[in-house]
Amino acid sequence: MENGRTKVIACATVIEEMLPLMPADLAYEVLDFGLHLVPGSLKARLQEAIDAACAEEYDTVILGYGLCSMAVVGLETRTCTVVIPRVDDCIACFLGSRDAYTAQNKKEPGTYYLTKGWIEVSDTILDEYNRTVTKYGEERAERIMRVMLHNYKRLVYIDTGTENQSYYRQYARNVAQKFNLRFEEVKGSDDLIYRTLFGPWNGDFVVARPGKTVQYTDFKTDATSTNNLNAFSLSLPKRKEDNAE
Repeated sequence: MENGRTKVIACATVIEEMLPLMPADLAYEVLDFGLHLVPGSLKARLQEAIDAACAEEYDTVILGYGLCSMAVVGLETRTCTVVIPRVDDCIACFLGSRDAYTAQNKKEPGTYYLTKGWIEVSDTILDEYNRTVTKYGEERAERIMRVMLHNYKRLVYIDTGTENQSYYRQYARNVAQKFNLRFEEVKGSDDLIYRTLFGPWNGDFVVARPGKTVQYTDFKTDATSTNNLNAFSLSLPKRKEDNAE
């Protein structure tokens, strides 16, 4: 166990799943999901947030991100240790592991995923369709969406176990029906998000020590630290699986 001050910097979709697990005194910052649209802008904003955390003398920064179109590659840790789940994007975080994500992709590569977080931040294909209708009209919007979704066959709603799932599930069903996608629901897992917050930070995580630069190869090897943090909570919160016993 390491001692020190920790801060979480997370995407608006990921923080939705982190907050139920996080201790009340754990500092966090939420970044706009729209930054994903321009990976260079996301990288710049993440670096600013890391630099600010280091200036505030935080020892560890936990990123609620994956590779995210290479946005984390090139980030400099400065005086902090930076921890990142070793995944391509947040879908693996919601499913509980990279292996679970890979299994879903093998089952149906043409899959569009929805969670409570995505619906909350209004970044679904339905939101995109509505924006396109406003800009180009309904007829052209229909054509654009047909092209965009040409390779998609299935919409998967990931039940992450947070509150009001029935509302978000029905929203996802409506989206699937609107765009003629086969609807499926899978049970998510908070395992990876839990370990992102509390460790152990094993081969499923990139742990970049102070003065290091995050490399693409960090996400393709098992060369990482196995250190745990837990500095902000000596009594860990129970996970949903534990509460179900």
